[in-house]
Amino acid sequence: MAARSLVAARRLQRLLTSRAASESRGWPYPFSTATQRTAGEDCSSEDPPDDLGPSLAERALRLKAVKLEKEVQDLTLRYQRAVADCENIRRRTQRCVEDAKIFGIQSFCKDLVEVADVLEKTTECFSEGAEAEDHKLTLEKVFRGLSLLEAKLKSVFSKHGLEKMTPIGDKYDPHEHELICHVPVGVGVQPGTVALVRQDGYKLHGRTIRLARVEVAVESQRRL
Repeated sequence: MAARSLVAARRLQRLLTSRAASESRGWPYPFSTATQRTAGEDCSSEDPPDDLGPSLAERALRLKAVKLEKEVQDLTLRYQRAVADCENIRRRTQRCVEDAKIFGIQSFCKDLVEVADVLEKTTECFSEGAEAEDHKLTLEKVFRGLSLLEAKLKSVFSKHGLEKMTPIGDKYDPHEHELICHVPVGVGVQPGTVALVRQDGYKLHGRTIRLARVEVAVESQRRL
């Protein structure tokens, strides 16, 4: 019992000593954990909020938005330039194609002009003022002119890949020949082959541009 009283007396003495120290410092009571928590909450409620953190985040977002907007403008400008370049290329290509269609046969036409010159000189031989005794000489000139004209045409055709088809004796081909009629098989002519050409066909660089009009030989049917 005396021990308990001694412990209680010591606790009371420490409490009074702590209180006296608090009063001497201006604190009416010593701070406890709860008191410190309350004081902290009151201080935090009375002090102005710290805007440094949100301000930096907002500034960073604005800078990022400005950067992205600049990139979008740059990409938009590049896209517009690319579209303009593609349109210019398309127009130039279309112009080249049109020029190729118009002037693609320029070389061929230039060679044909020389053929026309030969033909013109040949027709000049038939002038109205020619005498009757000059007809023989005129015919000779015309013959030479026509021979020269034929040779010139063959040269022009060969130069530009234009080839005349001579299908006599060849097997009938609907991709190269236009059938006019059938004729009986003659001597040395096989059935199903071209016996006669009514109109020559032509190929340009191996492609048929005009079918040859032909007559095809067939075996005649015997009557029973």
